[in-house]
Amino acid sequence: MGVQAARIVFPAADRDEIAAATAEILRTGALTLGPYTRQFESAFSEAHSRDGADGVPRAVAVSSGTAALEVILRSIGVQGRDVIVPANTFFATAEAALRAGARPVFADIDPATFALSPQTVAEALTPRTAAVMLVHIGGLITPQAGELRRFCAQRGIALIEDAAHAHGSTYAGQPAGSFGAAAGFSFFPTKVITCGEGGMILTPSAELERDARVYRDQGKGTAAANHHVLHGYAWRMSEQAALTGLVHLRRLGQFIEHRRAVAARYDTLLAGLDGLEPLAEPDGCRGNYYKYIAVLPPGADRARFRRQLADEHDVRLAGEVYDLPLHRQPVFAEFAGDGPALPVAEDLCARHVCLPVHSDMTDGEVDQVCAAVSAAYDTLARV
Repeated sequence: MGVQAARIVFPAADRDEIAAATAEILRTGALTLGPYTRQFESAFSEAHSRDGADGVPRAVAVSSGTAALEVILRSIGVQGRDVIVPANTFFATAEAALRAGARPVFADIDPATFALSPQTVAEALTPRTAAVMLVHIGGLITPQAGELRRFCAQRGIALIEDAAHAHGSTYAGQPAGSFGAAAGFSFFPTKVITCGEGGMILTPSAELERDARVYRDQGKGTAAANHHVLHGYAWRMSEQAALTGLVHLRRLGQFIEHRRAVAARYDTLLAGLDGLEPLAEPDGCRGNYYKYIAVLPPGADRARFRRQLADEHDVRLAGEVYDLPLHRQPVFAEFAGDGPALPVAEDLCARHVCLPVHSDMTDGEVDQVCAAVSAAYDTLARV
């Protein structure tokens, strides 16, 4: 039996609940911006709250994680200015800035966390910098998140979290989505929590929440009137998606515990492979292990390694995060020429892999992956 790169987990009881509630949604005809959207917003906010009077963030459900980022950037006003983006993130992080009217500026990363650092941000700063996009790669929150927040605050720059990978992750007990002015989450099918397609904005700002609700509904000042006050778009989440996310969200704690157990087993079984370096979880960080990232030795043939795992051992690796840095993507070529050198991002993008992690992965599957990795790595080490 092979091991696939990803597996979406909806237990039978959840499927039955979703099916019954979907029938009721269809009966009533309340298909968008209804009670399930409000319930999902409230539950997601509570799941990412922290202690204190300001600990419960405001949540706005939207159609995708990409939409969440664009709405945030439009709400804070980045048009005609620059947004710093790590080079090793998904296309959507930079594209959201571009569609919000900003110029993406690519920055290098800290090799210990795959994330921005105050130093790499400082190297990418321009007089027109309006925002910095901190991406929690693989669900890991950098210990420098607080320092980045202070760095940005001192300069009047907004720190925005791309938390697409980070549902339920924390650093020093502080949840993803609470380090900056706002955060965008994704519910794409591969994510720890999914509703098929969808996203969520979290923010402590009442003003940003208000603007986000206007932006997501075609920029209408009031839902009941054809009165448009912002250049919004159809960024609403459907009630069926909200229902699915609401039900799946109840599994978040259980899923994270299971994924962390899988990661711990990988750590133990792969410890003897000299030169294979799993991305270590920093002290104080409690990630969700959306990805289990490991770095191959310099010069390793990653494509060959992946083919061996698939062809000889029936093990498929998850997609990299990410294999080609943004400043090397053809679509962003016009923005790549005048930025700083990005050697760390280029190096790590070229030689890391992501081992499969499922929210119901068995010990046998983990053992199969480790045996396959060991066999392929032995061949790789001799080339």
